[in-house]
Amino acid sequence: MTPEPHSHGPDELCEAGSELYARALRESHVPREDAEPAPCLVRFGLLRPDPEHPDRLRPVPPAVALPRLREALQERITHEVHRQVRLAEQFAPLMTLARGERAPVTDPSVTVLNGFPRIRAAIAEALDSSSQESLVIQPGGVRLPEALAQSHALAQGLLSRGGRMRTLYQHTSRHSLPVLAYYERLRGDTEVRTLDEVTERLFVFDRTVAFIPANKDRSKALELRHPAVVDYLVAIFERLWRLGTPMFPQTAQLPSDNGITTRQHAIASLLVEGLTDTEVADRLGMNVRTARVHIAKLAATLGSNSRAQLGYLIGRSDMLKRAGGA
Repeated sequence: MTPEPHSHGPDELCEAGSELYARALRESHVPREDAEPAPCLVRFGLLRPDPEHPDRLRPVPPAVALPRLREALQERITHEVHRQVRLAEQFAPLMTLARGERAPVTDPSVTVLNGFPRIRAAIAEALDSSSQESLVIQPGGVRLPEALAQSHALAQGLLSRGGRMRTLYQHTSRHSLPVLAYYERLRGDTEVRTLDEVTERLFVFDRTVAFIPANKDRSKALELRHPAVVDYLVAIFERLWRLGTPMFPQTAQLPSDNGITTRQHAIASLLVEGLTDTEVADRLGMNVRTARVHIAKLAATLGSNSRAQLGYLIGRSDMLKRAGGA
């Protein structure tokens, strides 16, 4: 079957789409007909109609588009996992009938883990049994030294067996001394990258078993061993990994633009979306006090005297357009 044109995802923009989006960012708009060869840009929300000029399309700033695309991606992940669980539940009685059994049949590829002790034990057992690779996404910026110390021996065991570790944190972890000390103590093939925003927690070991939260307080988790689901989660990790900024073993500095840091660019995009200080802090993995300090610095840089004026000045400036290249 021949794939449909432009059936790719936003992380794999076609050459025509990439060139046109870059041109739209440089020129602030493009003629509507120029976007016909790359309809993916409109589908992904990277170009939108210009209300003042119907024959034009205006680019959505990358700093605004990226969080929305990530959020949509996370929603698709959750939706697909729930579909897989429902499918297993629906087929369980049918499998019983087919085998002529009366006992209920459970799907071994999906296990519900209740309670933090059981979740931690299952993840530790999977890590201790792995020998090839560990892929981890950890939102937030705070890691307790005690928790890091408990996982050190298991992580070092994987590395000693010739395995590889890749971990994706939020940018706030770049200033966490316990996190930095933890990775400096490890010996082996270890890499860490960071992003402003990441998905919920994810652990994948040897690309055969994955763990994801099953409720908001993370007191319940799903242990997934279905190959299609695990492969799907690995693909999500790889997409986010390509967007990350190296933190360990070599550190790439987060760039700034005219005194406005990458983090302040991210905060600006969330303020434009109408988020509160608390919501901004939650999305970027920092405490509210730190978020307010960055907001105050951003306001001082732009010359704002109020929250309403700050949103107006952000909207008038071109900082969100520049954020994608920062």
